[in-house]
Amino acid sequence: MPLILEIEATLKNSLRNKFQSYKPEPASMPFHTRLLGRDRMALFSFIHSLNTNFGTSIFEPVAVSLASSRFDVVMSQAETKNEISEDASQMIQSIMDGLTTAISPPNKIVETELLRKVCRSGKMKEIKPARIDVWLKSHDEKFYFFDIKTAKPNKGGFREFKRTLLEWTACALAENPNADINAMIAIPYNPYEPKPYSRWTMAGMLDLKNELKVAQEFWDFLGGEGSYDRLLDIFEKVGLELRPEIDEYFTRYNKI
Repeated sequence: MPLILEIEATLKNSLRNKFQSYKPEPASMPFHTRLLGRDRMALFSFIHSLNTNFGTSIFEPVAVSLASSRFDVVMSQAETKNEISEDASQMIQSIMDGLTTAISPPNKIVETELLRKVCRSGKMKEIKPARIDVWLKSHDEKFYFFDIKTAKPNKGGFREFKRTLLEWTACALAENPNADINAMIAIPYNPYEPKPYSRWTMAGMLDLKNELKVAQEFWDFLGGEGSYDRLLDIFEKVGLELRPEIDEYFTRYNKI
């Protein structure tokens, strides 16, 4: 199946599956409902629900379809090995302490090499790293692990984002000390367009050049140059095709 048709099918299936599994919140809002109508309130609730898991229900499957044309292995919700060396665990804590106190700036290349040196040093222990939203292996044996975040992540969460990236790296290196590991945060779109994405809040924790891809950077990395714009066109096309289904779905709430 051509890539565009595959992405269209992925998007349609994801949205239709969401319709089938969606149940409106039971909260009663009589004034809003009488003013706006049950269908619009159901749509409002649906959009809110969709926003909370847009990453897993829409962005992840679309990312997998897009990346399949350029990478040898592509997976979503992948698990790393759950073992890490004691020395690597201590190194992660040391890196985090240095970033938190601003003693050292984030540097993905340096941090990865520090973890590589101790990835099998000391007793191995089990941890529970977060699942990898999008896991890629390139033709030249490079590994890319993406954690897809909302467009406006909370500033307080950046510390945990960074720890997740370091744990993924340490676990992967424990399995293969020579692996080329690239763990990153992905922001699917820029809510500030046409202004640049506001990255300064992440600067103290993330190596912005090597650990963050936003909007066009992310999608073009997965599918090649121009993928972001083509993807927006596909979303618009699918939205127009499904509009009768969407309208019919929400009109039924007026009959309840």
